Amino acid sequence: MASTLDWINLSLVPGLGLGGFWRLIEHFHSPTEVLRASQKELLNVRGIQERQIAGLFSSTDNQNRGEKELVRLAALGGVALSFEDDGYPPLLHQLVDPPPVLYILGQSELLCSSGVAVVGSRAATSYGRRTAFNLGRNLAALSVTVISGLALGIDTESHLGALAGLGSTVAVLGCGLDVVYPRQNRALYRQIAERGALVSEYPLGTRPDGFRFPARNRIIAGLSQGVIVVEAARKSGSLITAQMALDCGREVFAVPGQVDSFKSEGAHWLLQQGAKLVQRVEDIVVELDLHCGKNNTTQNATKLEDNFDIEPDALALLAYIEPYPLMREVLLEKSGFSPARMSELLLLLELDGLIEMLPGDKLRKISG
Repeated sequence: MASTLDWINLSLVPGLGLGGFWRLIEHFHSPTEVLRASQKELLNVRGIQERQIAGLFSSTDNQNRGEKELVRLAALGGVALSFEDDGYPPLLHQLVDPPPVLYILGQSELLCSSGVAVVGSRAATSYGRRTAFNLGRNLAALSVTVISGLALGIDTESHLGALAGLGSTVAVLGCGLDVVYPRQNRALYRQIAERGALVSEYPLGTRPDGFRFPARNRIIAGLSQGVIVVEAARKSGSLITAQMALDCGREVFAVPGQVDSFKSEGAHWLLQQGAKLVQRVEDIVVELDLHCGKNNTTQNATKLEDNFDIEPDALALLAYIEPYPLMREVLLEKSGFSPARMSELLLLLELDGLIEMLPGDKLRKISG
C-alpha cells in the first residue's frame, strides 16, 4: 500500500491528467512504483504520451510537492484521503475515474454516511428555493447527509435546509478548499466547515474554472445514494449530474414544477425518462431504503411545502388564490378585504413564499 504522500505527489504532476494517472496506476499498480519508474518504462504504458509525463522529469521538486501541500492543508485545518486510505468513501470506488486524493475540511466521516444529493438551477425560482430548503431540512432531520455543490440557488438552499434541520451536509467544491466560491456564500462555507464537510479533489489555491464543475458533479453523484433534481433547464449541469448518477448506478429523483416553467423543463424531462417523482421526503427514504436515526422515522417526513404559521386573515385570503394567474382586482372583490388590508396580507404571503406577484397586476399561488 502506497503512502498518501505518494498519491498526492503523482496527482500533482502537471500535465498528467486524470486519465493518464489511472493508466499508470493500472499498469504499475501503485503510485510509488510510478514515481520510481524510468521515462522509458513510463512511455511503454499504452496511451501515455511524452507530454503527459514530462512534468515528472522536468523538475527536481516533484517529491516535495506533496509535502508542501500537506503542510498548507494542515495549517488550514484540513486532511487528505488517498484512494487507498480506509476513510476514502467506498461509493467513490465505483466511479470510472475516481479522484486519487480528496482534500477535506470538516468531518471527513460524513463522506461515508448515508447521503442524498440535491441539485438544480443557480437562478432558481422562489418555489425551487423553498423546495430545496425543505428537502434539505427534512432529510437532515432523518439523519440523511445532504450533498450539494455550494452554488447559488438550489445548492445553497439545500445546504441551509440541512443546517436548519440540525443535520449534516457535504459541499463538493470545484476549486481548492481555501477558495470560497461563490463569494456570496462565505458565511455558508464557514458553517459547513464547522458543522459538515467541504471536499475537493483539487489542491489548495485552485481557481474555480468552468471546466472543473462537470468534474465536480461526478463526485456529487458518486458520494450519494440518490440524486434529486429540483429545478433545471433542459440543458444544464444538473442533468449532467443526473446522467452521471445513472452511470454509476444511483437512483435519480425529480421534483415537478409548474407545467409551463422553462426552469423545470429538465426535471419534467427526467420524469418522462423514468426518474422517481418526489412529493414527500419519504418518497426518497423508502425508495433508497435509507436507515434513519432511531429517533427520527419516515413518519416525521413532511410534504415539501412548508407549514408556515400564517395569521387567519392571510390564510383566508390564500384560499381564494389559485396556481393560475389571477387579477388583483378580482381577488379584492372575492375576498371582501379593504385594498390596504389585502396589500398587507399579500406582502406577508409573498414573504412566506406562498404566492408570486406577476406582471400585469396579477398573482398566483406557488405552494399547496
